[in-house]
Amino acid sequence: MSLSDRPWLSSYAPGVPAEIDPVTETLVDMLDEAVRAHPRRPALEFFGAVTSYRDLGAEVARAAEGLRRLGVVAGDRVALILPNCPQHVVAFYAVLRLGAIVVEHNPRYTPPELRHQFEVHHARVAIVWDAVADTVAEFPSDIRPAHIVAVRMTDAMPARTRLALRLPVAKARSSRAAMTTRPRAKGVKKWADIVSARPIGRRVPRPELEDVAALQFTSGTTGAPKAAILTHRNLRSNAAQSQAWVPDLVAGHEVFYAVLPLFHAYGLTLCLTTALSVGARIVLFPTFDVSLTLDAMRRTPPTFLAAVPPIYDALARATARAGVDMRSLRNAISGAMTLPPSTVLRWEEATGGIIVEGYGMTESSPISIGNPMGPLRRPGTVGVPFPSTEIRVVDPAEPTRELAAGEEGELLVRGPQVFQGYWNRPEETAAALLDGGWLRTGDIVTVDVDGFVTVVDRLKELIISGGFNISPSEVENALLLHPDIADAAVVGIPRSDGSETVTAAVAMRAGAVFDADEIRSFARGHLAAYKVPRVIDEVETLPRSLVGKVIRRQVREDILTRRGR
Repeated sequence: MSLSDRPWLSSYAPGVPAEIDPVTETLVDMLDEAVRAHPRRPALEFFGAVTSYRDLGAEVARAAEGLRRLGVVAGDRVALILPNCPQHVVAFYAVLRLGAIVVEHNPRYTPPELRHQFEVHHARVAIVWDAVADTVAEFPSDIRPAHIVAVRMTDAMPARTRLALRLPVAKARSSRAAMTTRPRAKGVKKWADIVSARPIGRRVPRPELEDVAALQFTSGTTGAPKAAILTHRNLRSNAAQSQAWVPDLVAGHEVFYAVLPLFHAYGLTLCLTTALSVGARIVLFPTFDVSLTLDAMRRTPPTFLAAVPPIYDALARATARAGVDMRSLRNAISGAMTLPPSTVLRWEEATGGIIVEGYGMTESSPISIGNPMGPLRRPGTVGVPFPSTEIRVVDPAEPTRELAAGEEGELLVRGPQVFQGYWNRPEETAAALLDGGWLRTGDIVTVDVDGFVTVVDRLKELIISGGFNISPSEVENALLLHPDIADAAVVGIPRSDGSETVTAAVAMRAGAVFDADEIRSFARGHLAAYKVPRVIDEVETLPRSLVGKVIRRQVREDILTRRGR
């Protein structure tokens, strides 16, 4: 299928260019430009506490110097294990200012999950939520960072909120415990001491466009979690593409809600880098909570939101019950899972704005395709390629053979946002990146004559739950640690909200008693909560191929049959 003439351009919203200008500035340069252009404008808001762009720039400069004094130099990996909070934003840009590499982590991961990731990147310094500091301090000496810096998230809250958390009542104690924990480990440094340094000197070298900016962990296209290498050019380009996709964004006047975690590629690009590229106020939420979001809406109405379908549904229903006006929300982008038509209708009735579905993966920073922000969008599709993005549909068994319009095949993507490969994984990199810079997505799609893409199936067998990619192999390996489980297969069962339910089929050892609740409890000790199977079925045996590989597609079909679906 020849897409060289880019038929989708006629569907672009007015003002969206076919190509973005090649980026010339790093993410650090972009922040500096925002500080120069909007010094007095609010950059961050957290529980009502506001940080201006000028103050944000100054704090990044101090933090960069503090990290330099710890010995961080260009090319070092610095792990961030933080919820959404102002310190996360400051740490992210401070690391980049030194030419070092940010490695993002989910702060809710279990110790085994975090330990596996540290075995991959060997970070020199870890900047962590204080509740996680002791976990990192207990890592084996060969992967334990030289320095652990603990962040007390409550320090960024308004004084009145911090005072309320200190009240001697049960609710205050519970809230305080959920937000901050004093580390017990010796040698853990305080973030407040890092940012107390003088600003970094101008002579300290700055990063270049082709330098690695971040490692983002992903299950990729082949299952096992690995670290995707994203350069300043990759991430800055995707921010420019996202900004171009929404042409009515007004620099210095937008309010972006960061309800998605910044450790996720989707949240990093849509809630942080794109927001800063237009000098927006970023309202940060440490986790999505309906009541916190409603409070923020009453205080600071949002204009732009990036989220997943369940969040849109929850907000539309809650604001209707609470009488909160959402008419300020002109634009919304949904990703990570299928956007149901019912959600579109409910959201647009509530806001009077527009919501569209997009497509991406960590390896493309992450966005490569989106529905036009206007009447030419096509519900049921994920849209058309972003500016400066090319696509091909090929035979997955012979990826050099392009298919005709309407034929099902594997989607390939090429553009300035496509990653550089997987950290220390040359074989996986070679499998994912073809000659010419084409990224194999592992998704089976059809593309119509106008260039609109419809996702049909996934080669990679990842499970999408709550907007997160889950590797079935990772969950299976955790289940097989259970002494009574002889065999296990994990699949995703579609839900009506476009997400999937993590579902396991397990074969028990001879004489063992099947107890789904006990197995789930065991799994929680090895997996983040969202990866733990919600449904566990007992089976006698699992279907396997001639070479002994579990046939997950058959497992899924068997589960659906047993459940009458």
